Amino acid sequence: MRFDLITLFPRMAEGYLQESMLGQATKKGLLEIGVHDLRDWSQNKHKTADDRPFGGGAGMLLSPEPLFHSIEEIATPGAEVIYLCPDGEQLNTPLVKELAQKEHLVLVSGHYEGIDQRVRDALVTREVSIGDYVLTNGTLPACVLIDCVARYVPGVLGEEKSLTQDSFHDTFLGFPQFTRPAEYRGMKVPEVLLSGDHAKIAAWRREQSYLKTKERRPDLLENSDTEGHQ
Repeated sequence: MRFDLITLFPRMAEGYLQESMLGQATKKGLLEIGVHDLRDWSQNKHKTADDRPFGGGAGMLLSPEPLFHSIEEIATPGAEVIYLCPDGEQLNTPLVKELAQKEHLVLVSGHYEGIDQRVRDALVTREVSIGDYVLTNGTLPACVLIDCVARYVPGVLGEEKSLTQDSFHDTFLGFPQFTRPAEYRGMKVPEVLLSGDHAKIAAWRREQSYLKTKERRPDLLENSDTEGHQ
């Protein structure tokens, strides 16, 4: 799977994308990740990529010219062009799974007051937000999206079973997990996890997931099948 990130701050992304799971998956050839400096497509001598908005107002906007040139050069036929912005659709597990079916994602990081609307109208195919808050630019949200989507690319996680234990995979939040030692500072691991009875362990985990979700995110239960947990 191919990811390309267009940003004014490539160094913000490069370190993150070269580490841990993403870095290993790239080395193995499971992922291709390109990070591009938007200024490389600027046509003026100062290599600026922004300007004042028509109509006045605070801040600056990313100009259409470098964005059009960069996206048109990088995007392959059928690529999903995603603009990371606070007013986009919420990033969640169903959306991540949908994006993981794509062969190529081009991610556009906004800055200042955003990007020229003509880019959004003509080239952007999807607008995504990682939450109801505002960051200084869209580079970190783009890294978050890459991280989420990459987990669904076969072979990236190594142990695919990890996906089925994630929070939100089946609506419920994740269950508590423990490792050695079985007792630490007077705190003991639940006996059921030491029993070797896999059916009982699975039932305990389902129950704990339900209880945590009911306490912390009851909204997730509204549209889920909670039969057997009452």
